[in-house]
Amino acid sequence: MRPLVHPSIEDITVEGILHALSDPVRAAIYAELAVSSGATCSNFLKISDRDIPKSTLSQHFRALREAGLIRSERYGVEMRNSTRCEEINRRFPGLVMAIMQAHQVQAAERLQATKRKPATRKKAG
Repeated sequence: MRPLVHPSIEDITVEGILHALSDPVRAAIYAELAVSSGATCSNFLKISDRDIPKSTLSQHFRALREAGLIRSERYGVEMRNSTRCEEINRRFPGLVMAIMQAHQVQAAERLQATKRKPATRKKAG
């Protein structure tokens, strides 16, 4: 089994954080982890009413972990994940909070946009 890569706090970069959170699924995963005390990967098989394949989910968690946003630990066959919010906030005060707030605003706007779209009708003929 390969060891998990967790960068030291000094190796975490703004660019790495922005890249990791640029994907809406990863941003949603991180937001959920930030409000919980930690969760296993299997808790995220469904995000925003979309099914996420396990292999894709593994890649999302790897991107978050390698960016330094989460810490993962193996417990038997499961992987337990938690955020590194406090460490990151000490290094980049307010950065992750601002990104997460922007993510929430954008998600709310998307939701409103989908509610406003009229149903399309097929033309007879």
